[in-house]
Amino acid sequence: MAAILLAFAVVVVGIPAATAVSRASGLKDPQFVVIDEVAGQLITLIAVAVSWKSALLGFILFRGFDIVKPPPVRQLERLPDGLGIVMDDVGAGLYALAIMQVLLRAGILSP
Repeated sequence: MAAILLAFAVVVVGIPAATAVSRASGLKDPQFVVIDEVAGQLITLIAVAVSWKSALLGFILFRGFDIVKPPPVRQLERLPDGLGIVMDDVGAGLYALAIMQVLLRAGILSP
């Protein structure tokens, strides 16, 4: 439950923060804004016992989905300002979370 609340808090703070930085820099998705990556990674690790293996796998899965941007993640990126900056990473985090949970339930990833 704490991971969910933390991820939610990062998203709630991240959207206006990313909007402010995007507008101030004049960049649609400034690469130096990383709060969106933090949100996505936190979402990936919800309900996962964190070990070096699960953290590494979660990082790889999240980054993979963040790079590939399967539907509807690519469409989320088109939302305005900080909403688009953060929500595409939330979407990638949800995809990674789903895979992590399947791996946990299948016994491939230790709890």
